Amino acid sequence: MNNQVNFEQASVLTLDEMNDLIIDAIQDIKGKNITKLDLRNVEDAPTDFFIICEGDSTTQVKAIANNIHVRLKREANIYPNHIEGEKTARWICLDYFSIVVHVFYKEAREFYELEQLWGDAVSTSYETL
Repeated sequence: MNNQVNFEQASVLTLDEMNDLIIDAIQDIKGKNITKLDLRNVEDAPTDFFIICEGDSTTQVKAIANNIHVRLKREANIYPNHIEGEKTARWICLDYFSIVVHVFYKEAREFYELEQLWGDAVSTSYETL
């Protein structure tokens, strides 16, 4: 898997368009409890946006993360800077520089409580399809 971003060939997507594509990719695989945290006005935030969701099994967590990766690559020629957690699939993190996607197994999400940790962020919830 090529984790390098080729900026010359990458589609020009706004952050909002990229967020929408990621959320749609999550909904494709029936990801649940989707939340977008806008961190742009939070001091010392590591990125502009977190998108957080969960799956009911490690298989679904892997499928959601894979679908995000495949759709961004195929539709926008955008590759993650780094992917972490694929082996255990309890928490897979896809780092797209300005957007970091957290795909959790439900119990792991409850344990880490990212929404509470970044409580100053503007939060948007999306329906589970």
